[in-house]
Amino acid sequence: MARVDIIMPQMGESIAEGTVSRWLKKVGDAVKRDEALFEISTDKVDAEIPSSSAGVLLEILVAEGETVAIQTVVARLETDASAAAALPPAAAPTPAVVSTATAATAVAVHVPPPVASSTSPVTTAVAGSFEDRLRTKSSPLVRKIAAEHGVEIASLSGSGIAGRVTKRDLEAYLEHRPAARVALSTHAPVGVDQHGPMPTPWTGDTVEPMSKIRRLTSEHMTLAIRTAAHVTTFFEVDLTRVARIRSAMRKEFEAQTEQKLTYLPFIFRAVAQQLKRHPVLNASVAGNDVIYRKQINIGIAVALDPSGLIVPVMKRADELSLTGLVRAANDLALRARTKKLSPTDVQDATFTVTNPGVFGSLLGTPIIPVGTTAILGLGAIEKRAKVITGPDGEDTIAIRTCAYFSLSFDHRVVDGADADRFMGDLKKALESVSDVGM
Repeated sequence: MARVDIIMPQMGESIAEGTVSRWLKKVGDAVKRDEALFEISTDKVDAEIPSSSAGVLLEILVAEGETVAIQTVVARLETDASAAAALPPAAAPTPAVVSTATAATAVAVHVPPPVASSTSPVTTAVAGSFEDRLRTKSSPLVRKIAAEHGVEIASLSGSGIAGRVTKRDLEAYLEHRPAARVALSTHAPVGVDQHGPMPTPWTGDTVEPMSKIRRLTSEHMTLAIRTAAHVTTFFEVDLTRVARIRSAMRKEFEAQTEQKLTYLPFIFRAVAQQLKRHPVLNASVAGNDVIYRKQINIGIAVALDPSGLIVPVMKRADELSLTGLVRAANDLALRARTKKLSPTDVQDATFTVTNPGVFGSLLGTPIIPVGTTAILGLGAIEKRAKVITGPDGEDTIAIRTCAYFSLSFDHRVVDGADADRFMGDLKKALESVSDVGM
């Protein structure tokens, strides 16, 4: 008879904690090795965590919704199934109720110390020490929120490892800092949010809390729209040649690769080529500096069911063949929808493509992800009657396969001429495409 501890894994170098969002097994259930045991949420990604051993789930030590540090024991398995089966089932603990065996750990993990500001007496690590570096190296999301609210992370004492400030710590500090909250809204009276009074439910309304992914999306989008100077330009692109090439090679391609061939890889390929020619669209703004990225990493916006959005990233997309682009895009989309992405899968995008056209949208004005200077939106691809000029200069009406492309760009560093040259070259590349190879 042996017991195996299930720990909170580290889902990335800069991630020091995770939230148990859902248990997929209950106490007393048989669990296979590598079978999904629970779901976690971090600042970067939602993921299913597989069991490291086969056995029976003996104890659940961390309830759904709780956030704990990495390496924390969240559950225990009994690898002797017959012995574990004889144990009576136990309910999963709520945040306020834990087993006696884990009470000491639970107090240390589940009850964070109060967050203190620089005006409160706190124990400060020696500057430059390991504890100081670890404490101030919070997650990217925490640093963004802190910067947005003018909070110096080093002045706070958090509940993470070595006093590391977590997102929950920062939110608690901001909630109990009324003077700072009012200062953020110079045009609003005390007690009123800068965007107006908080709505209240009416009789018959249904109130549901945002999911973890919905909250993260909300935070990221709000930060992004406040950061960049958004401008959007629109181009109509004739994809008739792409449609013909796709139709001609589709059957053989799908038979050889067992991958569905859509319009997207043709567009990804053309985008990657044009980003080399227009580096300011593959850049990042750092204060008064512009970082021109050598890598071309294309983020792909993926809608999640029932609600949410995530952007996995195709790394070095310019080095991939058409087949490589198809495999990479399909793999990322599948793993996004099945919660199999790792934190590295959603990092380091240098440009993003979103495809609302798949839902019937003709065009839109997408929000530029933080850390990049542009995002391309693809409208619905449909057949339209167009006036075209024949070889002898005569005008004729023909049926063409077209779509509206929109490019939102950061006007702090990208001028309208830069954006339109990029779009003009992208349009030309797609409308004159010939042999693309596999």
